[in-house]
Amino acid sequence: MNEFHLEIPTEVAGGHYANLAVITHTHDEFIVDFALAYPQQAPVVTTRVITSPRHAKALLRSLEENIRRFEEHHGPIPEPPRSDPDESN
Repeated sequence: MNEFHLEIPTEVAGGHYANLAVITHTHDEFIVDFALAYPQQAPVVTTRVITSPRHAKALLRSLEENIRRFEEHHGPIPEPPRSDPDESN
C-alpha cells in the first residue's frame, strides 16, 4: 500500500462528534450526513460528506477492514439497537 501525507487544516483537525449517520444516494453520488442526536431533540447535522459510488464502496471496504482489526485487538463491538422508524424525536 502506498503511504501519503494528509495536510489537515487547524479548523478541521478537531473533527466533529456524531452519533447518527443518514446515508442517501443519487445515481452519481452518495451523501452521508453525520449528526448529533439527543433525546427529545431533532438531530443536528454536523458534517455532510458527498462522494462518488466508487469512493463510497472503497470507504465501506476500508471501514470493514479497520473494524476487523479493531475487534481482533479489543474484542467484538456490540451491535447498536435498531431504532423504530415510526418513533418521533
